[in-house]
Amino acid sequence: MLTSITTERLQLVQPGPDHVEPWMAFFTSDRARWIGGGTKVDRPTAWRVFASVIGHWSLRGWGTFVITDRDSGATLGGVGPWFPLGKPEKEIGWTLWSPEHEGRGIAREAAQATLTHAFRDLGWDTAVSYIHRDNAPSIALARRLGATHDAAAACLLPEDVVYRHSRGDHL
Repeated sequence: MLTSITTERLQLVQPGPDHVEPWMAFFTSDRARWIGGGTKVDRPTAWRVFASVIGHWSLRGWGTFVITDRDSGATLGGVGPWFPLGKPEKEIGWTLWSPEHEGRGIAREAAQATLTHAFRDLGWDTAVSYIHRDNAPSIALARRLGATHDAAAACLLPEDVVYRHSRGDHL
């Protein structure tokens, strides 16, 4: 089981107890509004959601990584493969937990690395990203990663759109 990925600037690591406080700060902030969190979510709920992220690793043997800066060790966000029970398809998702990390290519670098991991190491043939239709920066990133809008794909939330990543673009 691959529990970390190193890129030029980042270390993507399996989430653990050291990441719970940065996650809860993010998930209870307005920045999490696109993924079901936000200011109406309390800390106990954010803690339970993070516990499910950690549990996904135990149940699947892989899951969402925490993005950290290789030089400083700072926690920057989350990225990677996700397929909890009930999701229609295997997903690659990304979040940056603070606005100061935007616009530096961090999400793209991390997402590219986890797409390669999903296709090469996990053997996926395709992946999707479920993105809130109003989240323009995330839609732009999906497109920069080579994903295309898939209007025919199953989606659980009516406010989401689906972007499809293909294996050939990432190996």
